[in-house]
Amino acid sequence: YRRERSLTLRSSSSALYNNLAVLCPPARPPAFGTVHGTTLSLLGNEAPPRQLQARGGGSALSIPLLTQAAWCELPSRVLLVLTSQRGVQMYDSDGSTMVFWHALDVPEHPAAHSMFARGISAAGSHFVCVGTSFGAVLVFDIPPKGTNVTLSEVLEQHRDPVTDIAAEQGQAPDGAGDLVTADDSGALCLWSTGEEFTLLGKIPGSGSTCSSVRLWNGIVAAGYGNGQIRLWEAGSGQIRAQVSAHARWIYALDLAPLTGKLLSGAEDSFVHVWKLSRNPDTDDIEIQHCHTECVTDTQVCGTRFCDPAGDTFAVTGYDLSEILCYGPA
Repeated sequence: YRRERSLTLRSSSSALYNNLAVLCPPARPPAFGTVHGTTLSLLGNEAPPRQLQARGGGSALSIPLLTQAAWCELPSRVLLVLTSQRGVQMYDSDGSTMVFWHALDVPEHPAAHSMFARGISAAGSHFVCVGTSFGAVLVFDIPPKGTNVTLSEVLEQHRDPVTDIAAEQGQAPDGAGDLVTADDSGALCLWSTGEEFTLLGKIPGSGSTCSSVRLWNGIVAAGYGNGQIRLWEAGSGQIRAQVSAHARWIYALDLAPLTGKLLSGAEDSFVHVWKLSRNPDTDDIEIQHCHTECVTDTQVCGTRFCDPAGDTFAVTGYDLSEILCYGPA
């Protein structure tokens, strides 16, 4: 890979996990989104740059902070989903029309920690899942068109704030989960999606936050606060590989569904590209290091592939007022 271009942001990117959203429409340039404070900056996709504001504040002084943004690609439509300290906002794919707003329920006995939503993923054929700071995963049923979005289910298995959610990017083997949720304690839950979601298994935490998680061909790739990447079987929950990938906290992972390339970015300024595969003889999961980029003096907070094969990727960093783009060398 080599550095190609950069896209200028009106403001920098906040130091949040997975703080880069990318939409790759067929035969069109990608669109990018990154969160700063109470606003989401949208760039690219041949549209003029625009900013979306967090909703849910009673006055201008109490606009909530955004925690994440992601495009959720379902068979019938694409939604841009934003999470904040107050709730969940859903827009059409270009951010021009708000489709749905869901306020977080304030618990009867508020805990000492703050309230927010975080962790966004499309799931199954018509669901969007969103995590919360009280460990619940909200499952929204999305109609093929229109605004009649409903909260169909609440998954309550995590005891700590949800950090990230990922759905199967490839072909899940028989019996393997097609959705994984992660939390602040490092615990993972494996789910099978359907009209009702079924818990298939839990992987307990080991004292380090799981900040980012991806799912591909029955392999769970998880990035942790101690800089490690761990690979698990989505069917059995068994660990298959562990790599000390970064010297500092991992903030973002991404997977290229066509090739099994894995992208990791961390506080240590480094972005690595890895290759996941299964040994055809033993069915063991293997990981191979392919490439390293150093974004000097930058705490990387978001990195995403910009095409399904993983030939291009983009990077955001805390206090960096641009999105850096990399392409084939």
